[in-house]
Amino acid sequence: MMGVTEHLYNKTAGGERITAAEALSLWEEAPLAMLMYLADNVRKRLHPGNMVGWMIDRNVNITNICFSHCRFCNFCRTEGSEDAYVTTDEEYDSKISELVALGGDQLLLQGGMNPSLGLDFYTGLFRRLKSRWPGLKLHAMGPPEVAWLARAERMSYHDVLTALRDAGLDSLPGAGAEILSDRVRRTVSPAKATTAEWLGVMREAHRLNLPTSATMMFGHAETVEERIEHLELLRKLQDAKPRGHDGFVTFIAWPFMDRGTKLAEKDGIRSRVTAAEYLRLVAISRLMLDNIPNLQASILTVGKETAMISLHGGANDLGSVMIEENVVSAAGDPFRVDPETMKQIITDAGFIPVRRDQRYLPVEEQGN
Repeated sequence: MMGVTEHLYNKTAGGERITAAEALSLWEEAPLAMLMYLADNVRKRLHPGNMVGWMIDRNVNITNICFSHCRFCNFCRTEGSEDAYVTTDEEYDSKISELVALGGDQLLLQGGMNPSLGLDFYTGLFRRLKSRWPGLKLHAMGPPEVAWLARAERMSYHDVLTALRDAGLDSLPGAGAEILSDRVRRTVSPAKATTAEWLGVMREAHRLNLPTSATMMFGHAETVEERIEHLELLRKLQDAKPRGHDGFVTFIAWPFMDRGTKLAEKDGIRSRVTAAEYLRLVAISRLMLDNIPNLQASILTVGKETAMISLHGGANDLGSVMIEENVVSAAGDPFRVDPETMKQIITDAGFIPVRRDQRYLPVEEQGN
């Protein structure tokens, strides 16, 4: 055991890349304290200065109508459902006004794959929002929605993304990644984008220099090997981005939230991620993803204490105060904070809070 850890300590300390096989060995053999120590050294090398990022944004769902009906999702509805909706312009104005009043300027826009909404709907929406709120940043949609629009409109990923960008899209979330294994996707989200489609959309976004995030929802039907394969696919795609382009600016992993989901109630697949396992994944991710600069802890799903500890095991960001969030909340009890509490959590963990934007660049706090 000492031989394995000493060898990999020397590799990571020198900035040398570890292989997927070595990452799996670390997962299976290394003590958590050792993993966190190695990952913390990587964080310090990438982010000297003891600073931890956070931001203010709001997650507004464009629609809850979705044909995908993923087995982990309690949020989506059919077109004929009594509580189905498409968010109205008046509702956007109200929600954005609240966001701006709190000092935020980014809208995370996501929703279902609604068969009635085509590309013109999204480009029109983005243009209307940008015309009424010129300073608003749109971090919107995700690879499954782009892949579906491309198929429905008989367009390339490039053309769909270009149209969305020209209409006001500022960055593309890593939504819908779950686990990048088609074996797993056939179980948890059979109607959603395949692994190749998800990666293909992101590859084109990187060519267009749209900043993106990479994600993982874990702790359901996947194996540890498939988690590592997911990380390796992200790393390979980041390697392929054009020089000088953002590519993936961050990686975020969160545990599967199982309350009331089909995976839990019908398939018997329960959330099985402990705090220690989450911290192990954060550390392995920081060691594997040597070309993705930031790693965000999912304070929304793991809570204050585990998120604070993760800052000493590879993470350098606590994400957003998240004024509104509906999808994860429908399957669990999310941990919410206000700006002052977020800064205090970071301070109590021994770091300096720095408010940032979606590209992880520092911004003025404007009194918050």
